[in-house]
This record gives sequence, C-alpha cells and structure tokens, in this order.
Amino acid sequence: MNEISMKLDMPIEHMQKIFGMQDAYLKKLERDFKVTVVDRNGQVVVTGEAQNVGRASRVLQQLTIISERGNDIEEQSVDYAIEMGKEEQEAVLTEIDSDCICHTINGKPIKPKTMGQKAYVDAIRKNMIVFGLGPAGTGKTYLAMAMAITAFKNDEVSRIILTRPAIEAGEKLGFLPGDLQSKVDPYLRPLYDALYQIMGAESFAKNMEKGLIEVAPLAYMRGRTLDNAYIILDEAQNTTPAQMKMFLTRIGFGSKVVVTGDSSQKDLPVGTKSGLDVATKVLGNIDDIAFCNLTSKDVVRHPLVQKIVKAYDDYEAKEKTRNREKYGRK
Repeated sequence: MNEISMKLDMPIEHMQKIFGMQDAYLKKLERDFKVTVVDRNGQVVVTGEAQNVGRASRVLQQLTIISERGNDIEEQSVDYAIEMGKEEQEAVLTEIDSDCICHTINGKPIKPKTMGQKAYVDAIRKNMIVFGLGPAGTGKTYLAMAMAITAFKNDEVSRIILTRPAIEAGEKLGFLPGDLQSKVDPYLRPLYDALYQIMGAESFAKNMEKGLIEVAPLAYMRGRTLDNAYIILDEAQNTTPAQMKMFLTRIGFGSKVVVTGDSSQKDLPVGTKSGLDVATKVLGNIDDIAFCNLTSKDVVRHPLVQKIVKAYDDYEAKEKTRNREKYGRK
C-alpha cells in the first residue's frame, strides 16, 4: 500500500496538551491508527495509509477544537476520540463538548464526555422521569446531580431531594454510633461528595439548613408528596419492587425524577427481586419516562476502570452462556 502524508496546523500550546506527557497520547493514536505523527516547525505531519491518515488527522483536528475551547485533554477524551475515529464519528466529539451543564465550585465545566452521556443528559431535559442504567464510572449520578443543581439555581425547582436505599455493599457494618443522621450518612456519602464539588460546602450547608436540599434514605420518602422538586434516586438496583413503586408514586406537580442504578451490582438478599429490574419491564412504554442504557464505552473514570467493567461484562456473558448450555443438556 502507498503511504501518504497530511499536514495539519496546530498551535504549540494545543499540541502539548493533545500529545500528552512524554507524548503518551500521541503514541496511542499512532499505535491505533498505524500512522506516524511528527511535529515540523509548528505543523503536524501524519504519515501512513490514506484511510488511516484521514481518520487520525480528523481525530487530531477534533481534539484541537476541544482544546481551543479551553478544555484539558484527558486520557479518557483521547481514548474516546480514537474509538469514534475508528467508527468515523469524529464530528460527534465537538457536539458533545459544546454541551456545558454547569461549572464546579473551582470553575471546571461539567459536560457529557461520551455519546451515551449526551443522550442521557438530553433525556433528562426532555422527560419527567429518566432511568440512567449502567456500570460504575459512567457518570450517572454525577451528571444527574449537575442537572439538578442547575435547575435549582435557575429556579426551575424549589428544592433538591437526593435519596438511596440504605443497604450495605456486601459487608455487615454492625452498630454505628451517633444520631439517626450519623447512621445514614455513610450510605449517602457519594451524594454529598458530588454536591460539595459542584455547589461548594458552604452553599450546600446553607441550603441544607433551609431544607432546600435534602439527602435522606429511601425509607424517609414514604407518605410524602414531592411537588416542584428535583428528585434523584441513586443505587436503585437495591430497591425492592414495593420500594420502587412507593418512590415513583411520591412524585408531584412540577417535579423531575432521575433514577440511577447498575443491575450487575445488587446488594439485596438472595432471592429478592430488584425494583429497578421490575420497573424497566413495567414502565417501558409510558410517555415521559425514558430509559438510558450506558455501557463500558461511557466509563469516564481511569481507563483501567473501563477495562475492568468490560472484563466483568465478558465474564458474566460467558457464565450465562455456560449455564444455558449446562441446563439445556439436562
């Protein structure tokens, strides 16, 4: 095959961000697209087979646009850009990056980073109830929290209610000292962490004191009607069908609900049905309820987390196949 070269103009400050520390990101791009990339006096020259050069060049151009918007280029962004480049969907990256939900207390923009996350955020905007389903690290809770805080700041809702079932994750924690709030806080800590990062501890404490932000275990929702509120139910795979029905029937006028969960990480007693699994079957055809399925491709934590999630997915798929074959023979 004949090799070609393509020249790209790229300012040095963006080149440094896109290439990564010790050219780590650049080496990934070269390896995945089987091209060579060199810097010649402020011009980037991409050499290789025509199709690969075209794809690699478009990925570099997309990353340059993202960098010019003031974003840091992270390893996850590069990995996803390469993945989209292979599927020839590079233009999606700049569309995703243009959707800024809000900023953290430190001024960092919060944006969807994958197509799955963008679809999830769009679904939250359009629907009254959204189920965000997927593995750890896909941003289900964090993005929902960012959307809730944005709606609260824009006076679209008068309060935020965050809840999750208080179930131990495979461990018996035993007796916990302190008052009732102290006992449930460990279960709700991930929700506090996101609130502190986006809203700031001082603002959170003031709104919490006024009752405008409520973080509580799911049991506290019984008997209430929740009007004009942004309600997030986290770790919904650990609800029973009765708890899920109870929660969904609390919703009042002017409210928006996001339910997040990962069906592969249930901590319910053996033999207990998950309220999340039942809800996906019962509510699938109702208008104004959306189900967004995020996958290992949408994991935005350390790249190793994406590989771990994928490895477990593959293992569980093989186990299901093996069990079907085993019981099928019997």
